[in-house]
Amino acid sequence: MRYPALTLLAAAALAGCATPDPQRNLADLQQLSSGRTAGVAVDLRRPDPANEAAVSALLQQPLSAESAVRIALLNSPAMQQALVTLDLSDALRAQAGRAPNPHFSIADLAEGDRRELERALRFDLVGLLFLPWKSEWQNRQHELAKLQAAQDIARLATDVRKAWINAVAAQQSAQYLGDVKEAAEAGAELARRMTRVGNFSKLQQAREQTVLADAAAQLARAQQRAYSEREKLTRLLGLWGTQAQYTLAERLPDLPAEPTALNDVEARALRERLDVRAAVAETTYVADSLGMVKTTGYLDGLTLAYKHTTTTDGSGARDEKHGWELELPLPLFDWGTARNARAEAIYLQSAVRVRRVAVQARSEAREAYYGWRSAWDLAHHYRDEVLPLRRFISDEVLLRYNGMLLSTWDLLGEIRAQSLAVNQALDAQRDFWLADADLQLTLTATSPGALSALRTSSEPAVTASSGGH
Repeated sequence: MRYPALTLLAAAALAGCATPDPQRNLADLQQLSSGRTAGVAVDLRRPDPANEAAVSALLQQPLSAESAVRIALLNSPAMQQALVTLDLSDALRAQAGRAPNPHFSIADLAEGDRRELERALRFDLVGLLFLPWKSEWQNRQHELAKLQAAQDIARLATDVRKAWINAVAAQQSAQYLGDVKEAAEAGAELARRMTRVGNFSKLQQAREQTVLADAAAQLARAQQRAYSEREKLTRLLGLWGTQAQYTLAERLPDLPAEPTALNDVEARALRERLDVRAAVAETTYVADSLGMVKTTGYLDGLTLAYKHTTTTDGSGARDEKHGWELELPLPLFDWGTARNARAEAIYLQSAVRVRRVAVQARSEAREAYYGWRSAWDLAHHYRDEVLPLRRFISDEVLLRYNGMLLSTWDLLGEIRAQSLAVNQALDAQRDFWLADADLQLTLTATSPGALSALRTSSEPAVTASSGGH
């Protein structure tokens, strides 16, 4: 048999066949993620044995925020999942560019001494006619998948940076509360000795012991919090075994000297955020597909077949017939109204989503910047006002203690108060860097979800008991 028309059609379809391209996916993802990975420039890589050596080299030094982000984008299961999900979308894109397979059927029919052999080759004509549109549609879906993967990577980088901030701050907090406990232990020991020689009452000793018990409880909670925050970071980095024994940096970065004035946060969010870009692109794609949905509704099930029939009888005579068959469904019951209504509803839904995402982006940009500026003001207030006052008071107390104008209890109480003030300043510094991470994500990539609130402790400082010192 000869099928000249089908041969040409098949050749045209095969010429346009698409193939998965993992390297291009990675390159496009690198471009979309540029400037959106928590302030760290990272070359994205696929899983490779060489990545383990790079991770080990980064873990040789105390872990900084930048190193943590680099490790996560090399080693984190979340990063690998984003790449695999994008490759899955790419496979669907390639599949959509392939012509549907033809169907071959053969029938052997007998009637008395007559035998009829029928062969047919059927093609999904709708699939062939609309193959370019189907391929283009899946290409657009793949572009949306790239935007989603870039958002996932940006969110992962931000989550790692925030986890690092929380882990380092919790570590510092535990160290400062250890100083508080040491001061409380000194006071309790002094109270015990003074009680033994009769210079202190049992009530006064009990009060000092209570101060020590409270300080020990605060230290235990701080140590548990430091361990928990470290493990959260470890999970995000994808580390285990000996890798989990890394050393954290000793302290958070210094505060910026001056706040950055951002007068166009809303415009920048609408211009740069990937979720806004994805919502707009999706609406455009859905709008373009409305007409195609209506057209294909009437042609759904259209098939083209080439048939060749050979008939023989008992005398050996042969009769051959061949030709084309076109099969078209009749729209007697389903006129496609429900299908068209669904397509229009999907378009309206995507248009509403654009407005919702835009409103959310503008609001989150304002909230994130206000939170960032408030956190900067508060952190500088502690650094420039509260801590200098506490140091001045400590110096004055020590001066008067050396001059025998204040008691040992006054000195120990001031040591505890100063340590707690430093701890509160550390909390304010932590809150600023968390707000900074949220602001970068909000303005350049996607929604941060719940923005970090100011969590600086307002609990009163633990001081020495006031009774009878």
